[in-house]
Amino acid sequence: MAGLTKVESYLMDLNLSYQELNEGTYFINDETRGLPGVVVTIDDPVVIIRAKVMDMPKIVDPVLFKTLLTLNAAGVAHGAYAIEGDEIILIDTLQFESMDKGDFEASIDSIGLALGEHYSVLGKFRN
Repeated sequence: MAGLTKVESYLMDLNLSYQELNEGTYFINDETRGLPGVVVTIDDPVVIIRAKVMDMPKIVDPVLFKTLLTLNAAGVAHGAYAIEGDEIILIDTLQFESMDKGDFEASIDSIGLALGEHYSVLGKFRN
């Protein structure tokens, strides 16, 4: 599949530490780049880049939702915070067909930057 070759070549070109979990799914665990546990999935026609930020707190402070929306508006260049099941995640999608290495790198870098910069902001909501 051409998509696998394209994404995997970008991962290699960017010198990211990763492993292939299964066909079309890659796990990046590159703490030196601020990317602990980022999953890249090819789901043609899109590429999904997803990182778990934290578990949803058992007792949810409504300020958490406002904080996530505020960070989406001003603190994330590519992608957005979302709630998936019992987890808060960062997620971005790219159009597979038109995605180039610059698009892929910008998305990966944005997620890594957000994970690092927002850790202390979101950490206060952990319980």
